[in-house]
Amino acid sequence: MPRRTATMLASTLMLIALLCAGVFINVPYSEMSPGPTVNTLGDHDGEPVLQISGRKTYATSGHLNMTTVRVTSADYRMNLVEAVYGWLAHDNKVVPHDTLYPDGKTEEQSTQENAEEFSQSQESAKVAALKELDVPVKSWVIASTVVKGSPAEGRLHAGDVIKAVDGTTVKQPSDVAELVTKHKPGQDVVFTIVPAKEQAAAEKENRTATRTQKVTITTKASDDEGEKRAIVGISAGTDHTFPFTIDIKLADVGGPSAGLMFALGIYDKLTPGSLTGGTFVAGTGTIDDAGKVGPIGGIEMKTVGARAKGARYFLTPADNCAAAASDTPAGLTLVKVNTIDDALTALKDIRGGDTADLPECTTK
Repeated sequence: MPRRTATMLASTLMLIALLCAGVFINVPYSEMSPGPTVNTLGDHDGEPVLQISGRKTYATSGHLNMTTVRVTSADYRMNLVEAVYGWLAHDNKVVPHDTLYPDGKTEEQSTQENAEEFSQSQESAKVAALKELDVPVKSWVIASTVVKGSPAEGRLHAGDVIKAVDGTTVKQPSDVAELVTKHKPGQDVVFTIVPAKEQAAAEKENRTATRTQKVTITTKASDDEGEKRAIVGISAGTDHTFPFTIDIKLADVGGPSAGLMFALGIYDKLTPGSLTGGTFVAGTGTIDDAGKVGPIGGIEMKTVGARAKGARYFLTPADNCAAAASDTPAGLTLVKVNTIDDALTALKDIRGGDTADLPECTTK
């Protein structure tokens, strides 16, 4: 066999061997790619995304699209060939597995956490939108989660309204941790609560829950490194009562990143005229009850997905601007927003055609 032919054959066999090895070698990475984008003003799977009853609504036009990211599952084992392909592909992003699933989080745990964050983002979106419209919303502090095996298990329950801790009135979720950590581990703390069932019954009957009870819990030491804090094993959150019904119908979506776009969609439906003026606007960002917009993950994937569907403008959390601007899809303008007010101002300029002074994202 001629030397040249032998060399080419050996090289080919080596390449085949490397490719085969690459298929069987697993690497600790996961992949992100652009996911579906849904118009919050429109329908999804045959029904309106935003359904409002008990309050006058108005016709809307254009798009206010929320955006998503697809990720490989927690138990998916990426091989070397897939990782290399993902690194080379422009529209995909390969990241360390622990970035998406820290501390060995399972698929079930991740799904549950994303569902909880999605639910909370919907509540905050409603509150933020109604505050912009000066519509009063009743709010109170609740035990949002109770850790299994903690001192609070069986003593407090998710949805219990926390009125006071050690006799001190609770006004916001952070008050709970502040009052509990005034104790030393092993000391008792007294919660004044309205049980979740009583609160639910009161809401159903459109009355104020008045029956309270005191619950005494013995604190334990936290697992923090260094100085230990007193804890009882709950996370405090906020619940609300709205003066009319706002339902958000969107299955198979998780996480908090659609908050801003839901808030804008609700605002648009409750006000005359069109926020977009018929323009295709997409965006992302968490939102809190006060209307502050927070950063999200996978911004590069979301801008790609939005532009592919036809978006011309993308409302971008200020903290994500630099990453988004480093690789902006052609034809898409990234608009920096810190609050819902910023987004509403930008939309006013967009529908009016006055876009020269939009606060665009930069890489700095």
